[in-house]
Amino acid sequence: MKRHTIQLYPLGKTLRVNHNTPLMDVLHEYGIEFPCGGKGSCGKCKVKVLKGDVKVSELHRQKLELLGLTPEWRLACYSQCKSDITVELDQFNQLILADESSFEFTPKQGYGVAVDLGTTTLVAQLVDLSNASVLAVETRLNPQARFGADVISRIQSCLDGNAREMTRLIRLHVGNMIELLQRKTNVELQQIAIVGNTVMHHIFCGIDVKPLAEYPFHSTQLQRQIFSPEMLEWNFRVNDFITFYPSVGSFVGSDIVAGILATGIDKHAAYTALIDLGTNGEIVIGNKERLVCASTAAGPAFEGTNISVGMRAVTGAVSSFHRDEEKLIATVIGNAKARGLCGSALVDAIALLRKTEQIGLFGEIADGTKQLELVNDISLTQKDIHEFQLAKAAIAAGMEILCSTLAISDNELQAVYIAGGFGTYLNVEHLIQTGALAIPTVKIHKMGNTALIGAKMFLFTENAVIDTLLAKTEHINLESHPAFQDIYVDSMIFP
Repeated sequence: MKRHTIQLYPLGKTLRVNHNTPLMDVLHEYGIEFPCGGKGSCGKCKVKVLKGDVKVSELHRQKLELLGLTPEWRLACYSQCKSDITVELDQFNQLILADESSFEFTPKQGYGVAVDLGTTTLVAQLVDLSNASVLAVETRLNPQARFGADVISRIQSCLDGNAREMTRLIRLHVGNMIELLQRKTNVELQQIAIVGNTVMHHIFCGIDVKPLAEYPFHSTQLQRQIFSPEMLEWNFRVNDFITFYPSVGSFVGSDIVAGILATGIDKHAAYTALIDLGTNGEIVIGNKERLVCASTAAGPAFEGTNISVGMRAVTGAVSSFHRDEEKLIATVIGNAKARGLCGSALVDAIALLRKTEQIGLFGEIADGTKQLELVNDISLTQKDIHEFQLAKAAIAAGMEILCSTLAISDNELQAVYIAGGFGTYLNVEHLIQTGALAIPTVKIHKMGNTALIGAKMFLFTENAVIDTLLAKTEHINLESHPAFQDIYVDSMIFP
């Protein structure tokens, strides 16, 4: 297949992609956020074509006109690469955005770095503290992946004697990313804000993870951790401190605290929910008076783990399905040959096969075969369907129990924010059809990487504000709720 080169300015990155690759497929890997989920309505993913050409369809042209954009602009979510191009990423010249609006901040002197330390991916952004603009970004896969794909396997690997090496490895890679950011811009760093789930927090900070492996799975070391570069063996200067922000509970980390800040659900009288379906699945529901949160075992299935043909949202992964008469049509990331399914395509496949009753009410394959063929020798097995049922039941049970804790119904939720890379390609209607959520689509909003948005906001936020937020946030252990098992089992059935 014909291939093209994409030059990304100001990142200084050069990409090689297949002909007709959507820009959205490759840019989200570099920390680019798509607040509207790729609908072309927010304009936040706009790129300026500096060299070459990106063709515009009639719908794309209409979107650009509605946004008042001049001819040199394109929306990444509506653009494909058909030739060698150089594009300027506008998100790195704008104020930080949360809920599609800029947040209030007090300008500061110097430069800071926001780090989202995920179980699967790492993202670091260099921020000008005088105007909150992002100057550069570095991304890479978490090198701890060789010790296991999820937090449970990482914990076990630590208990098996790898804890010190895992700490050394993650500190080395995060430090290297920040050093690269500094080299690109030759600026002096004032502060660094790091967020991540509780397991990533413990491993990075050198805290024993054993309490997270034993009932009641409670760690007493959830507080913010302060470091100097010397403590982390980093060979660059930071004028202030390096802060790994505090967690709420054993499996609800500072990435969710950052998400609360990014979505502003702690600021309003109305009840709102945040669902982050990363490698681990977390849910927060509440308002300005009280917030309750919990972790669910939903993440692995939605990220492709535990699914026979599952994979991350990278080139070759099917990102979505739609039905054309009796046939399922796949959209593949990178316009390449399909190699597997990412979480959004799994949701689509289950919903569409359920609609035609090829999958039964209890998840059984209706014709009695062991698998259902989807595309390019990629098939869905009975075990895959069961794994999905476990994941969607975890979300549904978590939502119901957290709502009942607040003595509200899900009908009283004003909005539900879907965070994490999973939401980029997610068809919300299909997710609702599977029974994972019972919320009208009009109330559901995709927010992209709220952990990274919140980490940038932490650079401007006093510790007292974060402490106040933590004080009104309660961690709920779903499994200890007396009705959990009954709700969970009932939620496995498809609507």
